[in-house]
Amino acid sequence: MKILFFGPNGSGKGTQGAIVKEKYGIPHIETGVIFRDNISRGTDLGKEAKGYIDRGELVPDSITIPMILNRLKEDDCKDGWLLDGFPRNLAQAEALDKALQEEGITLDIVIEMVLDRQIAKNRIMGRRLCVNDNNHPNNIYIDAIKPNGDKCRICGGDLKTRSDDQDEEAIDQRHNIYYDTETGTMAGVNYFKALSAKNNGVPRIIELDGRPGVKEVSAELLAKLDAQE
Repeated sequence: MKILFFGPNGSGKGTQGAIVKEKYGIPHIETGVIFRDNISRGTDLGKEAKGYIDRGELVPDSITIPMILNRLKEDDCKDGWLLDGFPRNLAQAEALDKALQEEGITLDIVIEMVLDRQIAKNRIMGRRLCVNDNNHPNNIYIDAIKPNGDKCRICGGDLKTRSDDQDEEAIDQRHNIYYDTETGTMAGVNYFKALSAKNNGVPRIIELDGRPGVKEVSAELLAKLDAQE
């Protein structure tokens, strides 16, 4: 299965991607990791990307997409892959679709985690980290993992927040890009939906309600993916 995975910050997309990776044995590919790998190995594309990053500029699609294609053609991707974090806008969606077609790579599935913007923001700002174990789930806005006052629901340890989780301006900026249906990420999602409608359901579109808990969402996701096989 060759999958694109979309979802706003706060939707739990990363968690669900890890579950899909484990269940189906396909690599969970994130663009940030691709950048770091190419830079660390000193590839030609990595050297070009580093120049932009060092100047504080965005790496252009003419570099990013070839990096992604090179990664998708590696041996561990022969049985499928899950691409997360790209495309982030309509132009990138169009460019990626064209590049995949030119390489003869068929995109099988597009997954969209559907979550109201305010709920997504609350989930980010509601995260609390246990000083004893950051993996203990605590969120003041999610009933299933709500902490016991200011103590960890798992071990009773003290809780703290991440500074970036409380940066409303930064969260709003990321969500402005994601929820933009004209040129942003949602415009990219809609591009693939239109492509699916035109191509008799290829790629298949899977919409997931991101409001329930992790277990409920993953159960729905895996059931829909199993039906695809």
